[in-house]
Amino acid sequence: MIAILIFFCVHWFFSLFFHTFFLHRYASHQMYTTSKGWERVFYFATWFFQGSSYLVPRAYGVMHRMHHEYSDTEHDPHSPHFFKDVWSMMVRTRQIYNDILNRKNVPDAKFTDEPLPEWDAMDRVGDHILTRLAFAFSYIGFYVAFAPSFWWYLLLPIHFLMGPVQGAVVNWCGHKYGYSNFNNGDHSRNSSPWGIILLGELFQNNHHKFKDSPNFAKKWFELDPTYPVMKVMNWVGIIKLKSARVKRATFKAAA
Repeated sequence: MIAILIFFCVHWFFSLFFHTFFLHRYASHQMYTTSKGWERVFYFATWFFQGSSYLVPRAYGVMHRMHHEYSDTEHDPHSPHFFKDVWSMMVRTRQIYNDILNRKNVPDAKFTDEPLPEWDAMDRVGDHILTRLAFAFSYIGFYVAFAPSFWWYLLLPIHFLMGPVQGAVVNWCGHKYGYSNFNNGDHSRNSSPWGIILLGELFQNNHHKFKDSPNFAKKWFELDPTYPVMKVMNWVGIIKLKSARVKRATFKAAA
């Protein structure tokens, strides 16, 4: 049982870390710069920890920029306010992602103006069905070896779809539940302490106000666990944080 819990937590949090650190804060928003070598390290780690649910950074970055541009409108790739349930939202999001990935949907130039990380060789391997199946069977094999009962196997679908599941939780809950610090003209919300458990990703209201700020927490009781890691990486020279291009704003009076 302990082995399964450790395995699940390692997969969840390392997948989530590279989701928020590399796919979100770098590929989508370019919140920091780094060398080509370190970019490749982060790229590889994103593939390795997302495994069977690997999300190609270029396609993810374009789709996420569209999400900010059209937040909670009918053009938003994944606003929960246009779907009856989270599964319908995930299916539609995947369709849009696939169209961008396969270049069937040519995005407006404004979504590709800022650099998007690309590594074609890595993506050909990481996005291949055989690679995804190899990861899936490795997860099953681990559970066969260590699961004490059948019920633990119910966690396997989360392993198989880890990246999309984490994205769905953030986009569904982060635009439906919680409180707001700012009037953003959309339905974005903050959820605490779940924002901590999701490594800062559920401070959506703050993030939509300051989309270029690497620290998603804005009030004293909010904590974005990814930001201190980025500060340390900046201090040792692995990355260089950019000065956040943010507009002045005040908290809502009722917040």
